[in-house]
Amino acid sequence: MSGHGHGHGHGHGCGCEGEHEPAERGLEYGLYRRIDLEKMQCLNESRDGDGKLVFKPWDQRNERDKYVESDADEELLFNIPFTGSVKLKGIIISGENDDSHPAEVRLYKNIPHMSFDDTGREPEQAFRLNRDPTAELEYPTKIARFSNVQHLSIHISKNFGEENTRVYYIGLRGEYSEAHRHEVTICNYEASANPADHKVESVIPQTNFIS
Repeated sequence: MSGHGHGHGHGHGCGCEGEHEPAERGLEYGLYRRIDLEKMQCLNESRDGDGKLVFKPWDQRNERDKYVESDADEELLFNIPFTGSVKLKGIIISGENDDSHPAEVRLYKNIPHMSFDDTGREPEQAFRLNRDPTAELEYPTKIARFSNVQHLSIHISKNFGEENTRVYYIGLRGEYSEAHRHEVTICNYEASANPADHKVESVIPQTNFIS
């Protein structure tokens, strides 16, 4: 719950700092761009596809037109595949300023296609949440446990007492690395093929000369 996001309006001496901080924080919360949205699932969402809407840009975190609401009870389970490997450093979860706001979240890593039956297992980390309608409270993860995440599951297990849970924004902060080392290998093969071509060309004139 680091409070380094409250930098509005106190940068009189140097306006650059006051403007700089939110922009930098927005970049830090750019992991939503690394989610494979085609394969992402949200279980118990009241409307198909709404779970994807809450992973949005930092500057849209307080917009209320896109949200997900739970269906049968207060639980939601997000299965989030990334397009590479992620080191997750922090999470923000924002909902309505009432009892439908998530009250507890459990994080699991690298368990694709997780179901509610699987949520009985021990999570990598769990948080009790405060109501955060303005999306300012960050919950820092134990980075050693979240240093090589290809798939993240977020289980919202309860809210503050409403029948259904509503979420407007989930922010993921961390680092991302591409998962395509095999492409680098292919490039190496192509690069080493060129000299071989030249050698073949240089042999041909000699052969002609001998005959």
